[in-house]
Amino acid sequence: MSTDILRPGGDPTTGVAHLPVEESTSLWGRLPCAADAPVLRLDPGDEVVVDTLSHEGILEDQGRDPVAFFAAHGVDPEQVLPDAIALAAGHPGRDPRRDGPHVVTGPIHVAGALPGDLLRITILEHTPRVPYGVVSNRHGRGALPGEYPRGEGSVSIFAGVEETGDGLVGTMAPRAGAERTIRFPLRPFLGIMGVAVPGAERPHSVPPGPHGGNIDLNLLTAGSSLYLPVQVEGALAYVGDPHFAQGDGEVALTAMEASLRSRLRLDVIPREEAVEQFGEVVGPLAETAEHLVPTGMDEDLDRAVQDCVRQAIALLQARWGLDPEHAYAYLSAATDFDISQVVDVVKGVHARIRTADLAEVRR
Repeated sequence: MSTDILRPGGDPTTGVAHLPVEESTSLWGRLPCAADAPVLRLDPGDEVVVDTLSHEGILEDQGRDPVAFFAAHGVDPEQVLPDAIALAAGHPGRDPRRDGPHVVTGPIHVAGALPGDLLRITILEHTPRVPYGVVSNRHGRGALPGEYPRGEGSVSIFAGVEETGDGLVGTMAPRAGAERTIRFPLRPFLGIMGVAVPGAERPHSVPPGPHGGNIDLNLLTAGSSLYLPVQVEGALAYVGDPHFAQGDGEVALTAMEASLRSRLRLDVIPREEAVEQFGEVVGPLAETAEHLVPTGMDEDLDRAVQDCVRQAIALLQARWGLDPEHAYAYLSAATDFDISQVVDVVKGVHARIRTADLAEVRR
């Protein structure tokens, strides 16, 4: 492979802070809590360039040696990220029996953010750091535990990246020595975006919740925003679990996991303004150029759908003044409710409310 990799290190000429992935700037398997010291401090409206690192290739069941793991898939050692090598050799406190797999960069303190406010994380740009990724299935995980993997041990499927006239695509050989290749579009996003929880106990990195975390919402591509209810002073934001592509559901357990460099802007929406715009936001809420995207999360998928519908009704009431009956009817007639993921213990559902449909509605 000849595509350059994005090594650690920012461009000092931009004037934008750069946050690398190091032991001192990241957690592995846990999410930040109120007791964690920030690794960076920003003012509302500031931008930051954050490096994220995929856990695929550095985990124990893959040998915790990314050079050897990726060499088996034809990747030259110089095309393995130095921070992946360093992280796999470090973080001695991680316990794979009790901690999650994800590497999380942060936390970031945002001045003035208080509980009750919303933190808005706007994704300005996602840049792939490597020209390859991995999709894995592990025993007891995924949508079909007990059926897959079919043999002993985990299954990690290597996926490459090709540049075409329509942009970058992922590639996957359906079997060893196959002449034909599966190709699919890349839509990079961060699977983990969140704020710290109160107290001194760091949450496990796998199940998402009101704090965000591992929401695996594939709509969070460049140009979109995520709103999160602030739970501690300064918000203490973090990101991780980078993806190059994911289908709704993420059924095998992971999707095309691969490291990204992301340029983000962090803003604070004061509580009074947040309630006026969105109602009482109790969990992650996304916004794209076309949609407002409330979410619902629960270990029971039925309850996750119900929570998402309730959040969508509340949003339509607050933003456009719809009565509950008309909000419920509109959602049934015109809004898609999609499964974000079914593999993170707590399942996720998101609704895509087209804002253009309501352009003529006034409160």
